[in-house]
Amino acid sequence: MTDSPEPPSFRLAYVPGVTPAKWVRIWHERLPDVPLELLQVSAQEASDVLRDGGADAGLVRLPVDRTVFSAIPLYTETSVVVVPKDHVVTAAEEVTLEDLADEVVLHPLDDVLGWDRPPGEPAFERPATTADAIELVAANIGVLVVPQSLARLHHRRDLTYRPVTDAPQSDIALSWREDATTDMVEDFIGIVRGRTVNSSRGRTQPEPERKQRPEKGAGRKPAAGAGKGAGRGSSGGAKGFRGGSGSGNSKGTGARRGKPKRRG
Repeated sequence: MTDSPEPPSFRLAYVPGVTPAKWVRIWHERLPDVPLELLQVSAQEASDVLRDGGADAGLVRLPVDRTVFSAIPLYTETSVVVVPKDHVVTAAEEVTLEDLADEVVLHPLDDVLGWDRPPGEPAFERPATTADAIELVAANIGVLVVPQSLARLHHRRDLTYRPVTDAPQSDIALSWREDATTDMVEDFIGIVRGRTVNSSRGRTQPEPERKQRPEKGAGRKPAAGAGKGAGRGSSGGAKGFRGGSGSGNSKGTGARRGKPKRRG
């Protein structure tokens, strides 16, 4: 006895800071028979996972290699500086990079902001991960600039953050290998873009064919005597009555009287 084939599934990779819960919920509502598998990967690993077929699509941080991947930008994150709660930065609602010029700004190896040159004073060494950098901030070794979602992900009670108005920002996108645009990838694209189930590009539940409504008045029986010929006949009859050859009385009635002739 052979084993029955496993049902198809959709594998979605996502990077730290991204919350795919809303889209996953809609997927389960629309495609309850197709399991969706979530795979968390680091921002640096995402491209390799998609390229090697480890996931069908991914919620990633831009940029990606556009010669290999397709990508739909979804949103841009605010960048914030993470500091201890008693830091002087907390006196302002938002700061600039210039405000951090005298600070030791940590630059972890898994940084996702792609600095041309990080602000402030460099630390003695670069932390291996953002999580390690957060620990150093808590130890008053320096401050850290990251996308807001990562500040929330690594939240600590003794730390807070403030927006940095002129810092680089991180863009989140849905990406997949261009040569592997499957029907399920198209389904997830539709969900992320907010298409309805009956969208022209959706395939999960095609829109039912609409029945053509009959034209107004089609199929009705003509009223008696209301036909084209009847109309002409009735008017023709009236004309015939006035000028046609009828009885002597009608002819005399309709004729014009002339002067009587004199007898010779």
